[in-house]
Amino acid sequence: MNILLIAGGWSSEREVSLNGAKGIHKALLRLGHSVTFFDPEHSLDGLLAAAREHDFAFINLHGSPGEDGLVQALLESIGCPFQGSRSTGSFLALNKSVTKQVFLDNGLPTPEWEFLAKRPSKDWRPKFSYPLFIKSNTGGSSLGLSRVASDEHLSESLDHLFATESQLIVEPLIEGVEVTCGVLGQVALPPILIEPAEGSAFFDYDAKYRPGGAREICPAPLPETITAKVKHFALKAHEALGLSGYSRADFIYSPDGSLHLLEVNTLPGMTATSLLPQEAAAVGLSFDALIAKLIQLGLTDNK
Repeated sequence: MNILLIAGGWSSEREVSLNGAKGIHKALLRLGHSVTFFDPEHSLDGLLAAAREHDFAFINLHGSPGEDGLVQALLESIGCPFQGSRSTGSFLALNKSVTKQVFLDNGLPTPEWEFLAKRPSKDWRPKFSYPLFIKSNTGGSSLGLSRVASDEHLSESLDHLFATESQLIVEPLIEGVEVTCGVLGQVALPPILIEPAEGSAFFDYDAKYRPGGAREICPAPLPETITAKVKHFALKAHEALGLSGYSRADFIYSPDGSLHLLEVNTLPGMTATSLLPQEAAAVGLSFDALIAKLIQLGLTDNK
């Protein structure tokens, strides 16, 4: 097939997108496809014209545009098939405060939160005790994220984050370890337990992308009952948001045995060593086989 590989864009996660696209490009060539690279940052106005000349679009954008459903909606308008979720599910899942409402409505456990549509007044205080997290309502890769330990750091963190983000959410610190679980088709994959390296307080951007920044254990060494619950919640969240193809749900697993669903990613990282490809490898799918599966699912979902 002639495949249009869409990556780059203009979000804060641009470099993550471009790095992942390199491996996807090579895999597509190994699978026998012809590939045209398309970067919306340089030529968004030409997307429809380019898509019309291709059989399929493979989207590897992070943040907006891409995870917000904009590119998906454009492709849908001309009937160009693509991998992953369609525009409505993508739009819902990118907005953390919205997804949390969907989670609660479907009986999925998620931490409490406060939504900040604008910079609050200087005397504003969150309803949660310190330490807490303030993060972008629509960002990813742990960019636009701040751990706040006291009133003294609150104003500085808000100023810093609102300088680049239009909306934020505030969440209490949930003690525990990070667990992530991918969904491929209608099957939940083996979860991964994430242990940030010494010196990293949490799984931040540096821990995610610096070699040795975190220890990622797959399958996660969790009790069987917890593994089953993680997979159940990941699949239920995928379905509740109306997603298709693939997704990845992120959790905190607390010492008391409770699980807390943080968010769902509709375009998870896709380097060969990213989290979802690791989970696919655990069930016998090579990176190339995973790419082929996503194309197959995309062709089926877009009929």
